[in-house]
Parts: sequence; C-alpha cells; structure tokens
Amino acid sequence: MVDGVEFRMLGPVGVWHHGERLCPTNAQQRTILAMLLLTPAHVVTLAQLVTALWGDCPPASARNAIQGHVSRLRRLLDGIPGAELVTAGPGYRLNVPPESVDVHRFRRLVERAQAAEVPLDELLRTAVDLWRGPAFADVAGEWLAATAGPALEQERLAAVEELSRAELSAGHTGAAIGRLAGVVAEHPTRENAVALLMTGLHRAGRRTEALDVFRAARLRLTRDLGIEPSDELQRIHRAVLTDHAPPAAPPAPTGPRARQLPADVPYFTGRTAELAALDGLLRWRHAGVAVAVVSGAPGAGKTALTVHWAHRVADRFPDGQLFVNLRGFDTTGAAMDPADALRRLLAGLGVPASQLPAALDEQSALFRTVVAQRRVLIVLDNARDAAQIRPLLPGASGSLVVVNSRDQLTGLVAGHGATPLALGRPSASEAREFLAKRLGSERVAREPQASADIVESCGRLPLALAVVAARAVTNPRLPLAALAAELRESRDRLDALANGDSATDVRTVFSWSYRALGAEAARVFRRLGLHVGPDLGLSAAANLTGLPVARTRALIGELIRAHLIEEPVPGRYVFHDLLRAYAEELARDVESAADRHRTLRRLLDHYLHSARLADALVEPHRAPIRFEACADEVHVDEPTDRKEAQAWFTTERAVVLAAVDRAAAEGFAAHAWQLAWAIKPWLSRQWHRHDQVRAQRTAVAMATKAGDTAAQAVAHRYLADGFDRLGQHGDAEVDYQRALDLYRTVEDRIGQAHVELDVARMLDRQQRHRDAVHHLERALVLFRAEGHGVGEARTLAALGWEHAQLGQYDEALEHCRAALALLQASADRHGEAAGWDSVAYIHHQRGEYPLAIQCYERSLEMLQECGDRMGSARSLICLGESRLAAGETAGCRREWQRAMTLLTDLDDAAAAELTERLRLLPAAPPGADQRPGPG
Repeated sequence: MVDGVEFRMLGPVGVWHHGERLCPTNAQQRTILAMLLLTPAHVVTLAQLVTALWGDCPPASARNAIQGHVSRLRRLLDGIPGAELVTAGPGYRLNVPPESVDVHRFRRLVERAQAAEVPLDELLRTAVDLWRGPAFADVAGEWLAATAGPALEQERLAAVEELSRAELSAGHTGAAIGRLAGVVAEHPTRENAVALLMTGLHRAGRRTEALDVFRAARLRLTRDLGIEPSDELQRIHRAVLTDHAPPAAPPAPTGPRARQLPADVPYFTGRTAELAALDGLLRWRHAGVAVAVVSGAPGAGKTALTVHWAHRVADRFPDGQLFVNLRGFDTTGAAMDPADALRRLLAGLGVPASQLPAALDEQSALFRTVVAQRRVLIVLDNARDAAQIRPLLPGASGSLVVVNSRDQLTGLVAGHGATPLALGRPSASEAREFLAKRLGSERVAREPQASADIVESCGRLPLALAVVAARAVTNPRLPLAALAAELRESRDRLDALANGDSATDVRTVFSWSYRALGAEAARVFRRLGLHVGPDLGLSAAANLTGLPVARTRALIGELIRAHLIEEPVPGRYVFHDLLRAYAEELARDVESAADRHRTLRRLLDHYLHSARLADALVEPHRAPIRFEACADEVHVDEPTDRKEAQAWFTTERAVVLAAVDRAAAEGFAAHAWQLAWAIKPWLSRQWHRHDQVRAQRTAVAMATKAGDTAAQAVAHRYLADGFDRLGQHGDAEVDYQRALDLYRTVEDRIGQAHVELDVARMLDRQQRHRDAVHHLERALVLFRAEGHGVGEARTLAALGWEHAQLGQYDEALEHCRAALALLQASADRHGEAAGWDSVAYIHHQRGEYPLAIQCYERSLEMLQECGDRMGSARSLICLGESRLAAGETAGCRREWQRAMTLLTDLDDAAAAELTERLRLLPAAPPGADQRPGPG
C-alpha cells in the first residue's frame, strides 16, 4: 500500500486510508471503480462499463451517464497517492500499484504460499483475512457480482482450504475445524472442504461428528448433483469407520486423467512471443483459475498454437487435459450449447451421463466440484461468445483454460480477468521458416523469390500456407516459381471479391488448390461439403459421392494429401470450418438443386437405416414402425451384434442428432421423426436426456407437419419420457396425456398401454405407489387384449414391485410369479433374475427367510451368468440380510465379504457402508453355521 491507501473489492468497494473509507459513496461509481481495479493499468472500454452497470438493457443515456460518473470519480481520486484515472483510446485506465488493491494482494499472497515447499500459514491467513464480505458487496447492477464474483469466491474457498490444510499439518486442529465448519455449512457439496473437516474432527477424537459430516455430504451429493462422493472422500470415510489414523491432511482429490488433446501440429514454427505469453499463465494459475483468450482472424492458426502449446505443458497438468470444439462459427450456425459442452467435459472427467443434473447451472456447479483442487488444462476451441464460455469455467485455483475465438471475448477479459492474446499473421520470416520445414530448406533456398511470392500470396496465413505446402510436397519436381505463378493468377481472378478479410487470402488458395484436383476428387470435395454433422465416416462419404466405398476412400486420400480435409482417427474425416464453407459454396454453385436434394436424401437414408438396424440389436423387443424406403444405391452400416450397435451409436450420436435437425430444415419430415425414433432407446440407456428431449421436440413438430397422427403419438410419448428423466414431471404429464389422446384417436391400444406403463414408472419414482398401480392395471388390460406378451410380462413385474412397496405381499407374489412364467418363455435371463430378486424380497418381508435365501441364490446365479457385477453385489447383500435374519451370522458374513470383493471395484461408498455393517456383525459361536454357501 502507498501511504496507507488501500483499494478494496473483497467486501464493500471503495478507497480506504488507514482504515477509514474515503470514497466513493455512489453505487454506480463503485461499479466503475471495481471494473477499473480488476485490471489496473489496462484500458476498460466504455462498452464494458455500460455492460457492467446495465447488462444487456442499457438506457439511451448510458454513455453520457458513464462519462459523468467517471468525471466525478476522477475528482474524488485526485489527491489520493498513487492513483491516476485517465482517458485512453476507447475507454479509461486507472493507474494504481497492484499491491494496493486487495484482490491482487490476495492473489499474490496465495501464489507465494503455494510456491513454497511447505504452505506458509501466515501468508495464507493474511490472504484470507483480506476478505470482509462477498466480493463487490455494494456495487450497482447485478452483472459484476454474477460474472466476476463466483470466480473470486472460488479463489477464497480454495485459499481457506489450503490454510486449513496447513493448520492440520501443523497440528492446529481446532482452528482448522472452526474455519472449515463454516465453509461446509455454506457449501455442503464442496468435497475438499468436507474431507478436511472430517480429517480434523477425526484427529480431534470427534469420530461420530466426522461420520455425520460424511452422511450429510453424501446425501446432498446424491440428491442435488446425482453423484457419489469422490474416491478420496470415501477413502477418508473408510479410515474414520475403521478408526485408522488419517493423514495429517488429505491430499487434493484425484480422478480420471483425461487426455483429449488432438495430435500436436507437425512443422509448427515461430510464435515465440505468443508461446511465452501463454507460458506466463502457468505461474498465475495457483492464484486463481487462469484464463487466456486467443483471438484472431479465420485461418490465423489459433487452434494450431494452443494445441501445440498444450502439448508442451501437458505434464504440468497431471489430472488431465480436456479439449472441446465449441463450433462457434460452424457454417450451419449450430454452435454447441454450453450444456452439451459441459456434458462432454464431465464425461472426460469420468462422470457418467446417468449422474448429470438436468439444469445448466447444476451441471456447471457439478463441473466446478469435480475440477476443484485438480490441475486440469482445458482448451475450448472455436468459441462464439462469452456466454458460451462462462458456464464452462472452473472455480478453484490450479487449472488453466485457453479459449480460441474469432471474437475478442471482452466479457471474459472484464468479468473473469482473462488474459487477452490477439493472434496476428506470422511474420514473413516465420512463414518462410514453415515452408522450409515442410518442403526442405534446400528447395526453399534454391528459389528464394518464389518462396517469398508464395508467402505473400497466402497472406502469411498458416492455413493457406499448409494447403500450398501440401501441393508442393505431392509435386516435388514442380518448381516453386510455377506454384507462385499459379497463385498470382488465382489471386488476380479473385481480386474483385477482395474485402480486406483474411478469409479472402485463404479463399484464393482454396480456389487454386481445388482447380488442381482431378474432376472426380473435385466432385468429392464439393459433395462432402453437404454433410450434416461435425465429422463423417467412410460409408456416409460414399453416399454423398454416389461412388463405391473403395473409390471414395481413394479420392478422399487425394484430398487429405492436398490438405483439404483431415483424418484425425482412421475412417473419420473432418473439415476445417473455412474449407467446409468453401466446399458448401462450390456445391451450391456447381451442383444443381435436384442433385443436391438427391445427395442429401441418400445421406439421410444412410443414417436412418443404419440407425434402424443398430436399434434392432439394442432393443430387440421393440414394436417396429414403417420406415421411409431406402434407395438401392445407398450404403448402409450393418452392425452384427449389440456391442457393435452400441459402438455405432456412440460414434454417430452427434451426427444423427444433426441429421434430425437437417432433415427437418430441408423438408424431410419423415426422416426427421424416424431418426429421432431410432436413436431414442440408446439415448435413454446412456442417460442422454437433454439430447432425447431435443430430438423428440423436433420429432413432434415434424410428425405434426406430416399429418401423421400415429407418429405424433410416439413422439409425444418419448418427449414425455425425456422430461420425466429430467425431473420435469409437469411437462411429462402434459405430453403423456397428449400421447394417450393421440393413440386413442388412431385406436392403438398397445400404444395406450405403453403410455400407462410409462406413467406408472414416473409415479413410482415419485413414491406414488397407489397411483402407479392404477395405471399398471389399465396397461395390463390393454396388453392382454392385444396378446402382447412382452408388455404383459413387464407390467406384471411392475405390479409385483408396486404391491410389495405397499406391503401387499400376497398380490405382489402372484404378479411376480405370473411375470416369471412369461419371462422364462421368452428366455430373458436378466429379466428373470430381476423377477426372482423381487420374489426373494417379498419372502424376506414376510419373514420367510429360507425361501428368500433360495430365491436370492437363484437370482444371483442368473446375474453372474449375465455378467452383471453390480447386480450380483446387491443380490449378495440382500442374500446376507436374509441369512442374518435366519440366524446364519457366519453365512451373512460370507455373502457380504463376497459382495465386498465386487464393490471395492464398483462403488467405494457402498463398500464403506458394508465395511461398517461387517464390523458391527456379532461373532458366530464356534462350530455354528459351517455349511458352505453357493459357489
């Protein structure tokens, strides 16, 4: 601080002198001051200040108001040592020493503490004590607190945890417990704080309180976020359960180590200053989440730079490197939704789709929880705007985010302290160095003028240089002067289209390279531009070209050698977005409308009938529908078993969903709703609930447009199922009723029965068992009237379960036995195992323990036959409970120990709970209960 002057934002905002607040007294001025203090000595634009005060709805007088507030703020700051508020370019700059601003002093103290080999309690304590309330406590408008506030709060929590860890290591248990109790009370799902608090309580001899903390945290994690506690938290729980001494302080959580970076860029050259700037972020990530925004023109090499740099520093992020292409400037306009991006990021961190919350803010919170205290590098490629990025930012220090965009994303710079890095064109020398690496230094040295001309014709843009270099490499005897002359001629022909955009230079090179292709390869290039998704496989490409698969593969190889398309993994092809835009433009200009229509029809036929065949293997008991006819010349993927079918859906999921949208947009209504129908069971089983709802909404619209009442009924039913899985039961009820009405209109009684069965399942999840029975009884009547055996079996099994939940065991047993007879007739071993499990449950509840034991053993045998390890573990636990109730204590211990063997690899929380139950089991008397259990 300078002469006792302190600028504060960690609590009320303002200027203090020797502990006394000087200014400002106006809330809007405090907002402006806070914006300027976030990046001292850097320009904050007028537009950024307007956004901070009024968000997206500024008044017409906003600019004049800002200027007035700044003028008054400048007068207030006059005479304060070290402060100078100046007008600079498009905005204002506040020159103050960073050490006099509490935010920057806090970050510097945390950085110093984390850089030390042993955490320094005093530094961390000083840093934490700088907080005097929530950041930006008394500013005007909600924007600043909503954007910069959460990240700062995460930094505070991380510092509190590090301080508590240091205190536990030093034996100051009481201080750590008091500090952590407040954090856990406010953030009950913050696992690192929970782990530290449990450790402190255990070390203080307060074992019961530590177990209570775990139970409360597990309840909130499973109920609010749909996930189990982390491995580290469960390990600490086991240590407390068994009363083993925990470490002085738990380490930071660990988890799956994602390695998602694309392959490093070959022949990368130059960009020394930019690489150094990115290197500089590494030292700041310990003081908070470091964010960099790499912006630049299309084709400038943003992705190449960040991927190359990410490979250089990957070892600094041992907990994983994540990569997502956000498709912000995709030619279809379908930028990736933040929720979809979060699902991909969480999947990369090992969170299954079945555990993802429904709402975007809950998914974002889960992401921050999973990443907290891990060292993860996250590369977000091709972002459209700041709104797409904000939900994807971690909250705690240690991780680093690099965002690429054509836009400068000033909202991230202002609101999240992101470091901007504007990427211009490489220098002429760097561009020549690239050519020398790619073509050989001798070849370039022999023709220096031609090399310089090539660099100039490419506008020094890396993408254009790569395309030209590919042509030169595949024609080693062609003089560079000839290539340069061809480029000049192309540039002359396209001069009329010049608009000062770098894309013009790239288009020149694309045109030149395209004309160098053979006629067939050029046609393939154009046709591939009509594809609907982010990537495509070989058979889809063959349907676009109308050629045999082998010939298509050979011609795509020519495009790969010309650097016009990429093959990141064998058999999958990807365009750079500019190249795809150019290919689409050519297709519109060269191909007739009729040819484009036929090509798209072949492509949609390919995905529809490939999905139909895959679905028949994933869900073999599903009632078929009548599909659009498939043209004879269409290549269809034909998986041979369920495993291959699931792999096909996994690979093609994004493309099929894009095909649903494209079919709807281009007037192929039947293809749209039938594609949504075909992928629905797989989406449901993989718990891709948001994708299911999105596809079925389109299906409803297209079936309605086509006037197909039966299709509308199915689409409404599947849409309702998606809403139910998201917990939106009100929406689900509306669509279930609509489906039921439509099925009645077309007199489809099996469809009506399925709706009744689905509604019952929804009611069961809401613990409305009597209501569920009512709907199941109606479903059973309908299925039996139509002779639908599979539906009848499933309904009887569901009825058995609901009656058991109501304590009506005689009826429950009757329904389960009837269901088992039908399941046995259909050779459904897994379904039969579930049926025997229900029968065993009923016998146990009635006190008929020997019968329960027999049924559980039968169920267990079938589950093991099916390879269902989790089902086997649960069955063993139930079997042990029945043995214990029957007085077979040793038998119970034996079954639970067998279950422990499985649960250790499957579910740490369940294993820990079972460990405690085993510990509490009474010892069996000598010689008692020695009969062997089942093998």
